Amino acid sequence: MNNIAIRRTSLRLLRASKTPIGLCNRVSWYTTATNARNQDSSIKKKKLSEIHVTEEPKRKVKFEKQNNSNNYLKFSTWKATILALFLGTGSYYYLDREKQKLEIQKEAEANRGYGTPLVGGPFKLKDYNGNEFTEKDLLGKFSIIYFGFSHCPDICPEELDKLGGWLNDLEKRGIKNLQPIFITCDPVRDTPEVLKKYLSDFHPGIIGLTGTYDEIKDVCHTYKAFFATPRDKSFDDDYVVEHSIFFYLMDPEGQFIEALGTPYDEKSGADKIEQHVKAFVPSIEREKHNNKWYSFLFR
Repeated sequence: MNNIAIRRTSLRLLRASKTPIGLCNRVSWYTTATNARNQDSSIKKKKLSEIHVTEEPKRKVKFEKQNNSNNYLKFSTWKATILALFLGTGSYYYLDREKQKLEIQKEAEANRGYGTPLVGGPFKLKDYNGNEFTEKDLLGKFSIIYFGFSHCPDICPEELDKLGGWLNDLEKRGIKNLQPIFITCDPVRDTPEVLKKYLSDFHPGIIGLTGTYDEIKDVCHTYKAFFATPRDKSFDDDYVVEHSIFFYLMDPEGQFIEALGTPYDEKSGADKIEQHVKAFVPSIEREKHNNKWYSFLFR
């Protein structure tokens, strides 16, 4: 059959069934849509036995992810808080220590004086072994100088015992670059032999110095130590010797930085010496500071 014959046959059948062509098309579209919807429902529906117990809704997984994110934020927050407290505390103690160090440096610089030194200078004496000892022997170490005499009944022994306590305490703290010196104010009776025997009862590191009457008078004047020993006395004469009760702390460049009097006990004196040792700045570095814009901090 050709195409024309087929069309004619289809028209006869439609007329026989008395169904309009438009209605036929709508019925056909409805049937097709219904079949497609039923097919789609059959694909999506699952039997109860086919659902796995371990399956969780996506909404719950999303909630758990959000919860984990919140926990991470909370964890990060307390870590950051602890870190901030740690850094803040560390910065406070560091700045406080640097402030104290700066104050010690300013104090030492003021005690050194500008131009002519306030305390200290050239001298020439002999130690208890008969060797010459001058201001040059003060270089390279922190020196602690005390003026006294071997016939002192009570003050000198007490002060020398305290000096020994300082030295032992500071050595335990790791400070060993110290040179303790005992300069007599009684050159007539305190010969090198007498000083050596007298100082053997105290700390073994103490160096005894003596000299002529004029040499001792000059060094006492140089260090602003009180000197009232009478001249032209013999070894057997009974006379009074008056002297200052100070420990003169000198830096490794031979410059005066502190005078420690009787108010300093074994602990406070050792603490003060330690502060100066740790705060010490060489003269070259001090000159550099003076040429900087922040030089006012050291004045």
